[in-house]
Amino acid sequence: MDSARKPELLVVTGMSGAGRSTVGNALEDQGWYVIDNLPPQLLGPISDLFSLSKATLPRIAVIIDVRGGEFFNDLLANLSALRERDINVQLLFLEASDAALVKRFESVRRPHPLQGEGTIVDGIAAERHELLTLRESADIVFDTTELNVHQLTNRVSDAFASTARGLRINVMSFGFKYGIPADADLVVDARFIPNPHWQEELRAKTGNDHEVAGYVLAQPGVAEFIENYTAALRVVLNGYRTENKKFATIAIGCTGGKHRSVALSNKIAEIISQEQDVKVSVKHRDLGRE
Repeated sequence: MDSARKPELLVVTGMSGAGRSTVGNALEDQGWYVIDNLPPQLLGPISDLFSLSKATLPRIAVIIDVRGGEFFNDLLANLSALRERDINVQLLFLEASDAALVKRFESVRRPHPLQGEGTIVDGIAAERHELLTLRESADIVFDTTELNVHQLTNRVSDAFASTARGLRINVMSFGFKYGIPADADLVVDARFIPNPHWQEELRAKTGNDHEVAGYVLAQPGVAEFIENYTAALRVVLNGYRTENKKFATIAIGCTGGKHRSVALSNKIAEIISQEQDVKVSVKHRDLGRE
């Protein structure tokens, strides 16, 4: 079967409170058939629904998490078995910072499913430990710490819209002093470029302003770096196609996420958007924080 026409099975898992329900609702709006809180042992029978479809090939999303208790421990083994079939299987992992998760649990006044007689923080720590291998095995990771419901819905739409074909690449600028994005697949360090912050006439401007972009892109070595990096990136994108990886985040950072990373993100996004079957979106995570 042509890989572009393979039925799609998306398994959604991750930290409790990180937004699984929001993701499920957003996927339904995109035309996915969504099943919540399914024991991993039923992934095989659920995938048999693909053979019953008489119209377009279905896209099934299954939400599986620690609510499944002891059944949850077999998720990786069941995923491995499915990947041996003619199905495009992807694992989406949702995470958020401890502080964000505590705040969310306190706002709804519900206990963490693993806290037992302990605190919410105890439950979060236990869950992180239990999900470590899954996190490392995920095809896609969304860090929802700074995302509200509408922003997370948009993120799902970017990655899994029913009309999506080919690769969807999110190029994200950020400031290292605010932390590297947890959901980055590739990270670029733009701090080798002289900082426009020290140019008085550029300090108040951002990498979206043509004066700053011109200054950044004209610095020695930058054009060579962009040429070499985008050439290497084409090899990576071809590998993603081969592995049926449809969504990736390229994070480009400088000190504060205001000048160099913004200008470089815009330029790299412009170049890779010219690649066949690649749709690129650009986000400047920390722009405006200074």
